[in-house]
Order: sequence, then structure tokens, then C-alpha cells
Amino acid sequence: MSNINKVVLAYSGGLDTSVILKWLQDNYQCEVVTFTADLGQGEELEPARSKALKFGIKPEHIFIDDLREEFVRDFVFPMFRCNTIYEGEYLLGTSIARPLIAKRQIEIARQVGADSVSHGATGKGNDQVRFELGYYALMPNVKVIAPWREWDLLSREKLLAYAEKHGIPVEMKHKQGGAPYSMDANLLHISYEGRHLEDPKAEAEEAMWRWTVSPEQAPDAAEFIDLEYEKGDPVALNGKRLSPANMLAELNRLGGKHGIGRLDLVENRYVGMKSRGCYETPGGTILLKGHRGIESITLDREVAHLKDDLMARYASLIYNGYWWSPERHAIQVLIDHTQQNVNGWVRLKLYKGSVSVVSRDSKNTLFDSQIATFDDDGGAYNQADAGGFIKLNALRMRIAENARIKRGL
Repeated sequence: MSNINKVVLAYSGGLDTSVILKWLQDNYQCEVVTFTADLGQGEELEPARSKALKFGIKPEHIFIDDLREEFVRDFVFPMFRCNTIYEGEYLLGTSIARPLIAKRQIEIARQVGADSVSHGATGKGNDQVRFELGYYALMPNVKVIAPWREWDLLSREKLLAYAEKHGIPVEMKHKQGGAPYSMDANLLHISYEGRHLEDPKAEAEEAMWRWTVSPEQAPDAAEFIDLEYEKGDPVALNGKRLSPANMLAELNRLGGKHGIGRLDLVENRYVGMKSRGCYETPGGTILLKGHRGIESITLDREVAHLKDDLMARYASLIYNGYWWSPERHAIQVLIDHTQQNVNGWVRLKLYKGSVSVVSRDSKNTLFDSQIATFDDDGGAYNQADAGGFIKLNALRMRIAENARIKRGL
């Protein structure tokens, strides 16, 4: 293990990564650089600095970076231009954060001259794949240390014993049985896994949810909001221009107030197992509905259908860790090209767990009221043309049926 010189650790300051920090020092005798990403998880991150200092990490080797704007602008918004949903429901809140963490980790590795990177993802989950595909895509010869695939500390009890032996501070919640769920949060969502949720028959407890009220407890009066879009991205809320991070944060607040964005899902993990998770994505749910609304009047029919065909592939690429792949980049170029005329505004109704489009307009609209009207269109549309169109499209089916009849079937 002496071939490792310096390693950049994705470090939260929690139990797992604190144990990993000490374990790296003891087992690899290498210099450790810590990196903590602020993606809008709403937690105090400075304690991570003091914990790193306690274990001898040089102050200049402790990185705590605010990545909120980059996260929403360069990862969340491009994903939503494709209306991305995994397996029909999941808005990929955890998946889309991993490529940014990997990117910044590699940037730090180059900056400090590190030859290795490390993460705290377990050997059972998707995150190990997402992190490491990102590492190798951005720094092909980097060495990756995945402690959960190497050590024998494969239970919470063993982690706690290791922490006690080495003087690693442990939060009271861990000493008293641990948090009820494994949670991951960023500006796009908060996820809950484990413990009570490992039984798919068990209903999620109301006390679990942190960002949203239950739809039953949401206000009795609906709230209407206006979203303005430019090239497929939301730029203004109720007439006020907001940065990407502030836009998502405000939509999270509004959606949470109205009980929007809860999801209880059994998903198919990349490693082959089924996993149950609960998610809160209030702002993302609103953004997806709004984007669909403005696209409905600005995208050509076949372009819209092509985007829908690509969406499932695009979603799988993100879920499975291929954000930095050439195929994801290629799809993104096409998606972004389709968004050049996706400009305008959408009015949305927020009410007791639901969000719906009630009106929309655009200078690039393809909606022609003279053609679409049920009243006299002044000759704009010749209804007799439909007959020939229908017969041509029915021709192959008519031929097949006539052939069946001739065979006496």
C-alpha cells in the first residue's frame, strides 16, 4: 500500500468518512486531503474542518467548497431540459450530484498533486459506480481507494468500535441507536433509505419528511406562480429574476408548503438489486411540470417525441454514472439544440400535493389558433385532406387483412 502518496477524500465529517480518514492514515500511511461539497444540503459544514484539523490535516489541505450555483446551473438545469425521469418517477436528485463531486475532487487532486482519490460509498450501492466512472473519465490514471470494498468494518457496530478506539468523535444519535434513516440531501432533493424503509410493506412515517407538509395539511387555497423560461431554463419567478440556486431554493419552499414532490419508490439499482427509497423533490417537480408546459407550445411535434424517446436513455446514463461519457455529451448537444426557441412563461397552480399548468405563452409559439379553432377557420385548414391521409396510413393494414381473408383465416 506504500505506492499511495497523497489522497483526496470526499469528506462529510460524519461517522463513515471520519473513520475512513483515520483508516487511510493508518493503512496507507499517506497524506490525506479532505474535500467537503456544499450542494445546498442545509447542514453546517464548518465542523468538518475542525474534525479534519483534529486528525492532523493541514489547513491548506481542507477544502470546503460552495458548489450550489454550479450544481443547479451546469447539472440540474441541463438534465431538466431533457425532462429527465428514471423509471417513470425518480427525478435523480442523488445521481446528478455525484458527477459534480467527482469533478471537483479531481480538480483538487491536480491542484495539490495527489495521485489518489477516495470515497465513502458502500460496495452495495450506485454511488461507488457514479464516483469512480467520473474519476476515471476525468483523470484516467488516478488510483481509487474504496474502503468499503477493502476493510472488514462492515457493520455500524464495528465502525463505532473503531471510532472509539481511535478517539473519533461520535454524535449522540449514533451512540443511541443511530439516525432512523440514511439520508442524502442537496438543493434538488432529500432522500431516505434504510431502517424502517427496508420493509417495502411498511408505510413511511409522517415524521420522516423534512421539506414537505403532507398534502392533507397543505393550505386549502391554491397558489399560482409564473415561471419565465429562456432556452429551456427557468430565469424568473413571478417577475423576479433569480440565480439558478436561488430559483430552486425558492421553488423548494413553495412546493414544500403545498405538499408537492413526495415519492416512495422501489427502484432497480445498477448493481442488480432492488432498493426502496423515499424522496422529496418539491422544486424539481415544479420545474419539470413548467418545462413541459412551455415546450408544449414551442417544440415541433416530432422533435418533442424524439426528446421523449431519448429521455429514458439519458436518465439511465445519469442514474448509472455516465454523465461524463461521450454518449451523454452527444445527447446533450441535441437536447440543447432543441431548446433554442423554448422561451416564454408558464402559470402553475400549486394545490395539496399537485402542480398543474393553467396557462402559457411564448413569442416562439407554434400554436395557431386560426388552424386549431372549432369555429370557422376561414379556409386555413381543409378538413377533406384528412381522408386521403387516413387511407394512405391504413393501406398496409387493409392489405394485411385482405391477405388473411384470402387464406381463409
